[in-house]
Amino acid sequence: MNTSRSKGRTPRTLRTAALAVLLTTGTLTVAAPDAHGDDARTETPVSAVAGITESVVRVKAPLPVSFGARPAACDWLSYLRYRSSDGPSASAGADRILVAQPGILEGAGAFDSVARNTVARAAEQGRHIEFWALDRRSNCLEDHTGIDSGDQHTAVDYYRGRQVGGRTFAGFAGNDQLGWMAQLGIRQTVRDQYDLLTAELPDQGLRKRKVLCGGHSLGGVITGYFAAADFDGDPATTADAGYNQCAGYFALDTTVSTSLADLSGSVPSDTDLPDVGLGYGVVQAGLDSGVLPRSLSAPVLLNPETMTLLAIAGVGAVQNPNGESDLPVYLPSTTDIDATNRFLFSKDAATFLSGSPAVKDFRLTNEAVLGALLDDNSVPLAFLQSSVGFFDGGPVTDKNFPATNGSTAQPALFGTRYKAIPAQPHGPLYTWRDYDRVGAADDPRYRSSDGTPFTDAGEEVSDIQELARSLARQPLDFTEQYFPTKLVTDIELATSPQVRQLVVHPDGLTANPTLTVLAGDGLLAGRIPADLHPVVADGYQHLDVLTAAPVQNDGRPEPVSTNLARFARTPG
Repeated sequence: MNTSRSKGRTPRTLRTAALAVLLTTGTLTVAAPDAHGDDARTETPVSAVAGITESVVRVKAPLPVSFGARPAACDWLSYLRYRSSDGPSASAGADRILVAQPGILEGAGAFDSVARNTVARAAEQGRHIEFWALDRRSNCLEDHTGIDSGDQHTAVDYYRGRQVGGRTFAGFAGNDQLGWMAQLGIRQTVRDQYDLLTAELPDQGLRKRKVLCGGHSLGGVITGYFAAADFDGDPATTADAGYNQCAGYFALDTTVSTSLADLSGSVPSDTDLPDVGLGYGVVQAGLDSGVLPRSLSAPVLLNPETMTLLAIAGVGAVQNPNGESDLPVYLPSTTDIDATNRFLFSKDAATFLSGSPAVKDFRLTNEAVLGALLDDNSVPLAFLQSSVGFFDGGPVTDKNFPATNGSTAQPALFGTRYKAIPAQPHGPLYTWRDYDRVGAADDPRYRSSDGTPFTDAGEEVSDIQELARSLARQPLDFTEQYFPTKLVTDIELATSPQVRQLVVHPDGLTANPTLTVLAGDGLLAGRIPADLHPVVADGYQHLDVLTAAPVQNDGRPEPVSTNLARFARTPG
């Protein structure tokens, strides 16, 4: 993929013709010049497979001067555009456009499967819709060079300092380099969505008829603030109001609201999130000065280094899925990586403390490594869980760390699924049984020590190769390395005058039809708001609403995309 942008002015007719060719060949980028002759928009083909054309779109939208110094890339907004290959090339010609906000620590690439599935499902019904997966502005800081190499060793080497393609990794950004992010809260986040929509679809009437606004996890709350926002400073004029940019709302394992109450467990307690009891002014002063962290992180999994590790694991699973992985040995030994490996591969507290046996002591295929990092029977953190199958090839044992199997303590944080870990170090090669092979005739049907099956066919819904593709083959990341702390603290401080004033049109949250799709075993499991008449995807975890395969184990179409496509068919 060539992401260079043309420098000269290109006639509109030539640009239109070129775009049609380039989306087919996938070799060049078309850039649209603005009134001043500068490139204001680029669209780069990613793939055109199975009737779905994907491209990455970047629109120039400089931040206010008050944000201070930042990389030039951070003055652009980006999204992944999915559309029917035989549909209109212009977004305005689509029947509907779904615009999705990502959740916490999530990038646009996380929507890859649900976007493809939804566009395909609508096309089967004779409808040409688009799905726009938005990237948060702070993802401008990510360097994909190593991942884009397509080789796992090259990726690891790049992030360790080896030059790749003439480029050297500058290192992960420290708090002192993130000063501009001190202002990147809910106000700027919803403004970015508005500016992107008005730039891409200038006709407000068209937006009101065709755009469906929504998101996953925290994206539902962002959608709530967007719906209630006023963008011209005059509440009496409502053409600019957030709810008048959308024909409807959709919420994926979340609710459209202005509160984090429904998302308990989405922010682990060991992150460096500031104490909002200090009040808005003190928290903001801490962010401005750098005394408080401007980007959310934690020692285990939730930091730039380990978020990059997830993508590197995806590269290996795509590159050589059934080959024996040397990633645990090849990775550098750092505090964050070692803590993550101990957290994920310790069967109990004693193993975690001793560090033995370690992940390096087990033989795992590349797919098994990825499964261990993100499957709901492995990773303890509920908001990082997907259901992509189970270990195979050797005996497994209960993983009773950090929570005991069968315990009901903190289910929102750890989820309810029993956890397992390979039982035999220096033994057999552990492979991965994909979601659609769970329950097959050759399935060992592993059970916990109390006799409970670790999983069954009805609880496995996502294809590990699709997950790997979303992690390794997207120009915009599945995960988010630099999540703005201010975005969460603003919402947690919703009753403060500085945040409350953003909710100008509270009735906007209910001004349009809403589709709520919930994961049956996700963050809202057991406390589903019945008055929302939600669609419940049985057996799904929090990430499964984004990653589920188009055909499920029972042979039925995937329910999230099926209902999104049906919702997109409803007249506005």
